[in-house]
Parts: sequence; structure tokens; C-alpha cells
Amino acid sequence: MTAAILTEGLPQVGAEVSCIPALKQFSRLLLEKNQVMNLTAITDPDQVATLHFLDSLAVWQGADLSGKDVIDVGTGAGFPGVPLKIAHPDVRLTLLDSLNKRVDFLREVCEALSLTDVACVHGRAEEFAAGHRERYDAAVSRAVANLRLLAELCLPLVKVGGVFLAMKSTDCEEELAEAKNAIKLLGGKTERVVDYTIPTTDVVHRLVVIRKLSPTPAKYPRRFAQIKKQPL
Repeated sequence: MTAAILTEGLPQVGAEVSCIPALKQFSRLLLEKNQVMNLTAITDPDQVATLHFLDSLAVWQGADLSGKDVIDVGTGAGFPGVPLKIAHPDVRLTLLDSLNKRVDFLREVCEALSLTDVACVHGRAEEFAAGHRERYDAAVSRAVANLRLLAELCLPLVKVGGVFLAMKSTDCEEELAEAKNAIKLLGGKTERVVDYTIPTTDVVHRLVVIRKLSPTPAKYPRRFAQIKKQPL
């Protein structure tokens, strides 16, 4: 059933069905590792295909990332970054996560799938930014965190002219309004909001597209404790 779901869903998110074998292998690796390590609460292969893979690939609706340097902040088990890389091999990808065990798993995945131009980095975004400011064409994040917090962690990494793509739920209007000043302070502007239905499902999610218009002031990002205690 998973192959049928992907065959139907991939063209709807701008991906070729030729990547199905790699996605299925990633699913097997994910669910196998999940038996000894908490990577995902979603354990049905069909739901992995829809709620992880097809959802991740919907990021392409926010920006064409072909040939771009992309960082996935707080990637966790590799979402949305790994499906993006599988479907679009010319993306140059950095997977950033604060838990070393997850990063080790992602390295295993990249080796097993022969993925190239992927850096799996163990680190915190606010510390990583110190040596990688405004280096990426795009930052993506599916991390469950408030947009004000995510913006401070992600926008400093994005080049002027680049984009931050935040994957959110459709009930985030209040969060968007609260983040408006923070996004402006960090050099960004909300360009558009894209609501999309995950192919083959009735699930609707939202992509917030934030364009980087000017350099982020050097004092951002702050220490995480301060970001959390006093969000912009």
C-alpha cells in the first residue's frame, strides 16, 4: 500500500516516483531504529509515507530549493530534510539537531542511502549560528516550537534574499501575529502563508514563508535560555 500512496502523492508535491525505493528504505530504517530509540510516534508505514514523507516534501511549495544550500533546524529523525534530499538530490543539505543519538542515526541513513552533499551536525542552533551566519539559501524547520523562537534560531543562518520555511498547523494565526515584530527585527518579512492538504489524506497543514530582507543584527540569536524566557 505504501508504494501506491507514494506513486499517487509524489507528483502532487513536485517529486518523481523514481525516489520511491529510497523512501521505502528510509522508512524501514526509521521504524527499525524506532524499536530501540524514540524517533517517531508514527509507526504505521502508510502514515510514515503520508504524515512524514509527503508532508515534508510539501516544503517545495514554499520555494524552489534546487541546487540550494539548505539547513534543516531541529531535524529530529530527518524531517523535512531527508525526504527533500531523496526527492531532490541536487539540494546541498545540513541536518542540525541537538541530540547526538539522532545525528548518529541520520549519518547511518545517509550512508545506507548513498546520499551525498549532506552534513549531519550535532549542535544547538544558537551556537551553530556563531560560525555559520547568513550562509544558507534556505532554512527549514518542522520543529514543534513557537514561531518567535524558531525565527530567532533560523533567520540568522539565512542569507539576505534567502528564505525561512516554517512548517506549522493551520491554527497558528495568533502565533503569526505575535511573531511579526520578531521577524522584522531579525531582518525578515512574512512573504506568504501556504495551506496545503497532504496528498492522499484530508490533513491540512500550513507553510509560513519568511523572506530574509536585511542582515540579522549581530546580537541574535541569544542564548537559548534567554530566547525561551524572553521571546522577541
